[in-house]
Amino acid sequence: MSTGSGAASAPAPTAHDSQPAPDTPRKSSMFSSLKVRNYRLFFLGQVVSNTGTWMQRIAQDWLVLSLTGSSAAVGITTALQFLPMLLFGLYGGVLVDRLPKRPTLLCTQTAMGLTGLALAALTLTGHVQVWHVYVAAFAMGLATVVDNPARQSFVSEMVGPGQLQNAVSLNSANFQSARLVGPAVAGVMITGVGTGWAFLANGLSFVAPIAGLLLMRARELHVVERAPRGKGQLREGLRYVAGRPDLIWPIVLVGFIGTFGFNFPVWLSAFADDVFHAGAGAYSLFNTVMAVGSLVGALLAARRGTARLRVLVGAAAVFGVLEVVAALAPSYWLFALLMAPIGVFGLTVNVTANTAVQMATDPAMRGRVMALFMMVFVGGTPLGAPVVGWVTDAYGARVGFALGGLVSVTAAVTIGLVLARMGDLRLSVGWHRGHPRVDFVPRERGKELAPAA
Repeated sequence: MSTGSGAASAPAPTAHDSQPAPDTPRKSSMFSSLKVRNYRLFFLGQVVSNTGTWMQRIAQDWLVLSLTGSSAAVGITTALQFLPMLLFGLYGGVLVDRLPKRPTLLCTQTAMGLTGLALAALTLTGHVQVWHVYVAAFAMGLATVVDNPARQSFVSEMVGPGQLQNAVSLNSANFQSARLVGPAVAGVMITGVGTGWAFLANGLSFVAPIAGLLLMRARELHVVERAPRGKGQLREGLRYVAGRPDLIWPIVLVGFIGTFGFNFPVWLSAFADDVFHAGAGAYSLFNTVMAVGSLVGALLAARRGTARLRVLVGAAAVFGVLEVVAALAPSYWLFALLMAPIGVFGLTVNVTANTAVQMATDPAMRGRVMALFMMVFVGGTPLGAPVVGWVTDAYGARVGFALGGLVSVTAAVTIGLVLARMGDLRLSVGWHRGHPRVDFVPRERGKELAPAA
């Protein structure tokens, strides 16, 4: 793991590798980090909580669409949920570097559970209005400002550097497993008993991670020195990232993709309702199929030994191409099936960028760096969601979806070329063991000219 704190100590990146920690093995068992008791408690609690969170997301989007009939309103809801990350994300990272992670997570998880219960009460009593959903989404976003970087950086305290790659990947697998179950259960609840019960289930689901945090053994956590309270810590974090090309370019890439390529609540609800006229069940199915692909991508990432920038760039490009193809899909079932590979490559982008950034960051800076990462990746949604929602309303779901894919492809190709130029690489296309292979390789130096006779 890099311990440098400035540009002078950072090597120029290549399109091949983001350097892993020296003691990190290239390959590991797919579930090796679950042998750590504290991480196992954390993991199990997050399975339950993430399932509830996905139930609320589906129910929230469908409730807003039902109340307003507008895809733009769904985009506004999504924007409000992620706007706090955009506004205050860096300050959340500064707090996380100063505070003990486990008590911090107990506070944030409790706050999010109470928000879900309040929205459930309003919906079940028949008093819910769209502005209530907006307020609840914004409140959830405020808690996430601290919760997200705290959860990201707490992983290394539970498992240590040797298991960090595996644990980060399993966290994504955890999230995507919940994404499989949550939308399916939410679809049954919405059509059977109403959205309010999905909100209630989400509020109660936070009991599991809170219990897991309370049952952890503090003596088994890896000690990480907390940053002292002081001035200029926010600027220090920004200077640290600015001086590290191996950090800044993955963050820039996921910023473009998070802002324009991950607006699925807007697109999938519009395809289910306006394009295929199939209702909440179709919306749930699209999310579930995408989650299957995402889970496969996460499990493959758990076996991967290193986080390679060429994998990140390639996955981002394929992800964008698949979105354009899905936007043009003529039939319901073809569109649904395309959600699986979109999930695989979208998750590969997420995990590869997350792991590369975490493993290249000094532990004392990790809260601030991961806050910046999440602010750019998730916080860009408030900027992109209303725009994408407006385009979807004005020109149709197909145009909106294709636009997001085109932006993702353009960003991937551009940043890939930048990384290749910085690493003095060139594109190589050929065959390897009977299969086509595209790769970046070092440029061949020209032979020195012989002196004239």
